[in-house]
Amino acid sequence: MKITDTSASQVADLQNINQSNDAEQAKTASVKNAYSIAQAPQESPMNPQSIRRAPAGSENLVAARSGIDIRSTGAFSKLAPSTWRAAGPVALPEGQADKAYDGKFIGAAGKAYPSNTLLSDIPSVKPNNGTTPNGKTIIYVNGINTEKSGQANSMQAIANRTGSSVIGIHNSTEGMLKDLAQSLGDKADLGNNPAVNAVADAVYNEIKAGREVQLMGHSQGGLILSRALSDVKRRLMIEGGMSKSQAESTLKNVKVETFGAAAGSYPDGPKYVHYVNRADPVPVLFGLGAFKGLFNGDRSAGKDAKVIRFTQFSDVHDFNNTYLSRREAF
Repeated sequence: MKITDTSASQVADLQNINQSNDAEQAKTASVKNAYSIAQAPQESPMNPQSIRRAPAGSENLVAARSGIDIRSTGAFSKLAPSTWRAAGPVALPEGQADKAYDGKFIGAAGKAYPSNTLLSDIPSVKPNNGTTPNGKTIIYVNGINTEKSGQANSMQAIANRTGSSVIGIHNSTEGMLKDLAQSLGDKADLGNNPAVNAVADAVYNEIKAGREVQLMGHSQGGLILSRALSDVKRRLMIEGGMSKSQAESTLKNVKVETFGAAAGSYPDGPKYVHYVNRADPVPVLFGLGAFKGLFNGDRSAGKDAKVIRFTQFSDVHDFNNTYLSRREAF
């Protein structure tokens, strides 16, 4: 006869084994449940029904699954297999020295975004005064001695005046003297200016994609546009293998407006409108001058450019009140 040991210690060992197995099974079931939402068949990403809701805080649980776009709101949609992308750009921390935002994109509410952010992902400034939106987007570069908050204020004024959405590229300030020194470097096309680089990259990427670009620049901002557009033209010829005439033809997709700009010349190709206050020393001394040139017209303003000159003796260099208020439809 076979005798079975039923001692207390043996029984305890059997209970421990059973409990361990039960815990392992529960853990496996929990993991399967956590990922079950990502295992469901996905529809086309272009179909609104493909947007699904995940429980708040569950983004990290489904992050291991391929083809899911995690949204901070809990919504996500199917993308290409093994492709992940955040729902939108992450704004840079607020409260830093203005230099930290040099060359960065500025969007709605004055938030700054990395310079490699897609333009289409940046939340733009919209008209808030009842002006009918026109579906266009303007990229605005500010002048010297202007912090991020000041640029954001001008961006709202542009949106209200034009009806366009507005995205900024920030030209940071480190004080009047350093800003002036940087401007001299820009005129000589010397030194690294993050705002110049950001404008050049944005314009190059947009026109290579076949999209139109509309730019605005005030004071040093106009000088930055001049330098950046010259860089884009060279890049089209070197990287794109274009002839000079081909590069200029491609640049016709770029519209440029400058206000009290410190640039005395602009590359041919883009369509230009320049605003000059004859009482403003910046464009008079460093820009296109108080009067039309006697020998070459305003040819240095860019081929077929339009130069609008006026005289105002108060707030001679102010962007919002003096220059933008005179802006005409492009």
